[in-house]
Amino acid sequence: MTDTAAAPLKAGRREWIGLAVIALPCMLYSMDLTVLNLAVPHLSADLKPSSAELLWILDIYGFLVAGSLITMGTLGDRIGRRRLLLIGATAFGVASVVAAFSNSAEMLIATRALLGLAGATLAPSTLSLIRNMFLDPAQRTFAIGVWVTSYSVGGAIGPLIGGVVLEYFWWGSVFLIGVPVMLLLLIVGPVLLPEYRDPEAGRLDLLSAAMSLVAVLLVIYGLKRIAEDGLEWLPAGSILAGVVVGFLFARRQKQLADPLIDLTLFRAPAFSASLAAYTLATFVAFGSYVYIAQYLQLVLGLSPLQAGLWTVPSMTSFIAGSLVVPGLARRFRPAYLMAVGLVLAALGFGVLTQMDRGPTLGMLVTGSVIYSLGISPVVILATDLIVGSAPVERAGAASAISETSSELGGALGIAVLGSIGTALYRRLMIDAVPAGIPSGSAEVARTTLGGALAEAARLPDRLGAELLGTAREAFVQSLELAAAISAAIALMTAVMVGVLLRRVRASSEAGAEPEPALSR
Repeated sequence: MTDTAAAPLKAGRREWIGLAVIALPCMLYSMDLTVLNLAVPHLSADLKPSSAELLWILDIYGFLVAGSLITMGTLGDRIGRRRLLLIGATAFGVASVVAAFSNSAEMLIATRALLGLAGATLAPSTLSLIRNMFLDPAQRTFAIGVWVTSYSVGGAIGPLIGGVVLEYFWWGSVFLIGVPVMLLLLIVGPVLLPEYRDPEAGRLDLLSAAMSLVAVLLVIYGLKRIAEDGLEWLPAGSILAGVVVGFLFARRQKQLADPLIDLTLFRAPAFSASLAAYTLATFVAFGSYVYIAQYLQLVLGLSPLQAGLWTVPSMTSFIAGSLVVPGLARRFRPAYLMAVGLVLAALGFGVLTQMDRGPTLGMLVTGSVIYSLGISPVVILATDLIVGSAPVERAGAASAISETSSELGGALGIAVLGSIGTALYRRLMIDAVPAGIPSGSAEVARTTLGGALAEAARLPDRLGAELLGTAREAFVQSLELAAAISAAIALMTAVMVGVLLRRVRASSEAGAEPEPALSR
């Protein structure tokens, strides 16, 4: 008697072509998070939104994506993952056209919200479909690497494509970039992608869906406001309310026969430890990137396009790591690869703690390239373990949990590291403002580096240069502190991964690997 019959089937040409189809909406989703920022000046001149309306135009997409992921992942398990993906693609395409021709700020906010709901179907649907299409663990790890890479490519080329489009067309054209992609998905998706649904799934609990949405929205909103305005009562209360709703949500799941999230998933060490590692990896990556983007523009004085181009090396490093990791995963355990990657990331953050010493641009790029390369094994292998450790009928829910943890980790990193850096900047600037600076200008300069830059432009050359030099020095120290904290977190996460995941060889060993019931 042999084990040949039990061996997982290898994916064929159909599945690999299907992976290419899956990568397209993922790339588009990532582009849509960034491309609108370039259109803000043109959009503001046309629609004349208030400052609050402009914030909601920019933020509502990400808020709705983060808040809806859990519901959409579970919904895909119930109605079919391919069906949900195609429904989301249709809604995304229609909402994109409407957004492109919006004639008021309120209309654009509403259509961006619809885009967020539609975008929330993409990550859990595509990732759970990969779980069904690639049963062989090695092939699935590579497929997830391609899936992760598609997001990185979208984030990298989004501003570049958006800049080219805005050079020749109106601001609404940035929304039309994705329409042909969604049309292609609707045409070839039913042919190339398998359908899967849980045949024993119960009814969707609408109250649980609403509670998960409210909990995540409140937490993300509070974290984002803290990152932008500092610690105040309103964002702190929002986070506290979100935690309370989240607690009530978790308690309700234990009482339901068909919960929105099966909390027993968290009992598997491979699932919970990988989830924690993924969250902490996005925490340090997003939190540090905020400083890098500001440093390039406000300290080095680069234009937005120049700053974007200097972030390409780190994005390329992450993409390269994403493509190399699956091959290494065939020879080394995930715990070892992730731990080594996190140590490498800590070294990259360590380089950023020396920004006040050497050739700054080269040191910044070097540090960001190193930490991006180190983060890539965590993102790919943690995602693989999260999805692989869940039973195949719960892959949609597991995928949604994975992406929600990424959203929360990124928002938390921006808020916490941003707040710590801002606090240090303000403390350093209290007594460092040069003599002769008007009190009003000094007060604005003590708030943010951007404020110092604006005030310096209004002052006489000598005073302006002194103020700007002092503010930039304070900001560099804030960047170094954030990098040091990120390095410490990366090292602690490496230890956690090495201890908790040391016995896990591959995602297939973390949980059951039942044969999925596919339908066409």
